[in-house]
Amino acid sequence: MTTEWWLTYLLTTTILSLSPGSGAINTMSTGISHGYRGAAASISGLQLGLAIHIVLVGIGLGALFSQSLLAFEILKWAGAAYLVWLGIQQWRSSGAIDLDAVSRAMPRRRLFQRALLVNLTNPKSIVFLAALFPQFILPHQPQAIQYLVLGATTIIVDIIVMIGYATLATRIAGWIKGPKQMKLLNRIFGGLFMAVGALLASARRIA
Repeated sequence: MTTEWWLTYLLTTTILSLSPGSGAINTMSTGISHGYRGAAASISGLQLGLAIHIVLVGIGLGALFSQSLLAFEILKWAGAAYLVWLGIQQWRSSGAIDLDAVSRAMPRRRLFQRALLVNLTNPKSIVFLAALFPQFILPHQPQAIQYLVLGATTIIVDIIVMIGYATLATRIAGWIKGPKQMKLLNRIFGGLFMAVGALLASARRIA
């Protein structure tokens, strides 16, 4: 893989990571409700889910979700249902802004697990990686190291972008003065979760 080819992929994956999706929404809502430490646990869960998708693509299982309508539909509906459920939970959250109390109610382990499921149940992620990676793999060079470079680049870029989203979220949390504002934010993010779930449910497999 040449430097120019890698820089092209770096630009591509940066643009994709910056595009708001379920991961960004999860990171921002967690940052507001649980602070930076909670957001860090959430980001870790997202990256583990992304890493699993990358490994699946590397060993060829990504092609299954690209080509099998049944596999794609099962994962799609599971992911959509999970996002809608998260949205309902967020919508119904109280307006409390006591981060210590909120953190005790949902420890960082659960935040990690929640974020992991957000990424794992997103079929568009693995299908997109399965379609994107081969475009940057040079067939006359060792493929394992190329997949490793692309995978590491994807994860590092996503970590940096998610840290940016988390920082923005914690700054927003600092401006919140009362439970009514927090309740409004919970409903905004709850609505966003449900909207992304609805969009995922309407997604079609790439032919």
